[in-house]
Amino acid sequence: MLLLKKLLEIWLDKILRHKIYQLLVNRHSGISYRYHKFHDGTTGVRRIASWVYLLWLNFAYYALFCHFLGHKPEMDVYESRMLNIKMSESEAYLQSNPLLSVDTYVERLKSYDIVSFDIFDTLIFRPFAQPTDLFFLVGEKFDSLDFKNIRIWAECGARAKCKKRDGHTEVGLKDIWENLAKETGLPAEEGMEREQKIEQKLCYANPFMLEVWKRLQSMNKKMIVVSDMYLPKECIEKILESAGYTGIEKIYVSNEYHKSKADGSLYREVMKDWCANAFSIVHIGDNPHSDRDMARRGGMDVLSYQNINKNILLYRPTDMSSIVGSAYRAIVSGHLYNGLYSYSMDYEYGFIYGGLFAVGYCRFIHEYYKQHGLDKVLFLSRDGDILKQVFDFLYPEDYTEYVYWSRKAAVKLMAYEDRHDYFRRFIYHKMNQSYTVLQILHSMELDSLVGQLTDWREIWFAKERDDKDGRFIDLRPEDELTDKNGHLLREFLEAKWEQVMEIYASQMTAAEKYYTQVLNGCNKVAAVDIGWAGSGAVSLSHLVEKVWKLPCRVTGIIAGTNTLYNAEPDAAEIFLQNGKLVAYLYSQSHNRDLLKKHDPNKNYNVLWELLLSSPTPQFTGFYEGRRKSHGEELQYVEDCDITLAFGKADRNQEGIRQIQKGILDFAYEYHRHFKDFPYMFHISGRDAYAPMLVAASHHERYLRMIEKRFSFEKNIV
Repeated sequence: MLLLKKLLEIWLDKILRHKIYQLLVNRHSGISYRYHKFHDGTTGVRRIASWVYLLWLNFAYYALFCHFLGHKPEMDVYESRMLNIKMSESEAYLQSNPLLSVDTYVERLKSYDIVSFDIFDTLIFRPFAQPTDLFFLVGEKFDSLDFKNIRIWAECGARAKCKKRDGHTEVGLKDIWENLAKETGLPAEEGMEREQKIEQKLCYANPFMLEVWKRLQSMNKKMIVVSDMYLPKECIEKILESAGYTGIEKIYVSNEYHKSKADGSLYREVMKDWCANAFSIVHIGDNPHSDRDMARRGGMDVLSYQNINKNILLYRPTDMSSIVGSAYRAIVSGHLYNGLYSYSMDYEYGFIYGGLFAVGYCRFIHEYYKQHGLDKVLFLSRDGDILKQVFDFLYPEDYTEYVYWSRKAAVKLMAYEDRHDYFRRFIYHKMNQSYTVLQILHSMELDSLVGQLTDWREIWFAKERDDKDGRFIDLRPEDELTDKNGHLLREFLEAKWEQVMEIYASQMTAAEKYYTQVLNGCNKVAAVDIGWAGSGAVSLSHLVEKVWKLPCRVTGIIAGTNTLYNAEPDAAEIFLQNGKLVAYLYSQSHNRDLLKKHDPNKNYNVLWELLLSSPTPQFTGFYEGRRKSHGEELQYVEDCDITLAFGKADRNQEGIRQIQKGILDFAYEYHRHFKDFPYMFHISGRDAYAPMLVAASHHERYLRMIEKRFSFEKNIV
């Protein structure tokens, strides 16, 4: 009878809680949205504050008639952040925290007998912006929907029961999982073991504090750690030892003592152990309440450490998928804001805005490689330089090769096959841009035809053609190419077309030799480029399969396509439709909001290409045998008996190297944390583009600043 009564009480309690939740949270979508935005992922004092906020929302709606709170606010399609354009984020952070240096910390700590450290967000970082986001990974093995929130509520329930039963809320992991098991039926022992293993795999040392720790250790200082935490002491010991924190005098964990830092009782326990011997003691931590105010009340001196996630809302995108977004924000914060180093703006451009893209794009390429049984991935110069470095690091088992190809080389080789594109790129795209006819012919490598222009002009003048104003249109080598005389240059070249083809014939032979060697033994390959029309991959595919007739299929993989702002927005649509091209970030068939946002007229193409810039010079063409230099850099390939020619390198070489280093460092960090969780590398194109959307906010002021740091050589094609 007593058991039945108890079960009835529990059942009624659940119904009552459900009804209250429905009434206060779910009755109005606006209140639900605002509450969850504030509440989700919170712990401790902030969680209590979220409940107070919920009550205030309901009071304002019903008592103050603020009915607008019942409606979900319209969210901007794209987030806006006022990014720093005067200096790098890490440099600005250190300037605003002048005491944040290892030397300063050690100097201020060396006079104390005992140094006490907070653990999480001080000694130890997690690669998630919210600590509760780690529960996503715990729940993955249990096939449990909404496990993160189930785990959060299980902890809240366990603390409430503990308070009622024992007068405190300091529960251990066992209490939480036993409560969770009663609610869900999931195995408590297995769940506890999995959660601890994931914590041990993901937790890593704060590099700043590890350096402080080692310096103090060399001075024979006594060091203790104090934490409000539900994890068992043995688990915390393994985490600290694995991170490099050795020689700990003692560990104080709230669930073991049933006392907390938050109310000061755990500090009193620490002081009881050490102050009887008149030791001087200082505490270091990131929480203003628990690690600063309560430590002082407990009689300790304090040296605060600022939480690395402080600037997330100021600078980072939040309109991302929950798990990847959290991982991205945490990795950026942990790297830039720990206080150990500052980085250049170029480095941060690569790390913050290019790193996630490179990791996601390489995973996309790797998946295509596996699914389609490719023999090799070709990374086209020069955009493929940094991509190949990242790819080879992440997927060393895949066969890759960095190959020489460029828009200019492709246009020349495809002139016989695609005369329209040849004239479009060399002539029509260059009209009214202060190029002379002589410069255009030189860029086409048709200098030998300059002398024939005079004879052709005489024939042309005999036809007495004039423009709409009745004036003769001339075409001399020194004239600027304009929309008035551009068609005349085309007519001249078409009249000399056999000579043009003869000039390019040896280049065609050289290119065939080169790619015959590259594709030897291959049946299927992918050619990787940034985009945008996909002309590089499409032209290479055409030459390989239909002109040189090599027994190999070439598919193009591009980051993004032409957009609505291009003169030819659907230039490559048929190739995207038939699978000859595949796009990662967006195309007309997916992520259409990015298709509408990405505007080449605002230099978006250039800024993405800058992320994939290379310190290597521009590739200009293939030539048979040994070629004499005409002012360009040459590379002789003995196996093929051909010469590769290169033009100028982009300026700000050091800046380009810094961008590449930033991208590589992000890839290393992401891989270091998630190598045992391969699904974490499934990064959607929309998530990969999200950091750049923030960079493009406020009328692209940040991106314009970055662009000014690099002066690209004009590419005449």
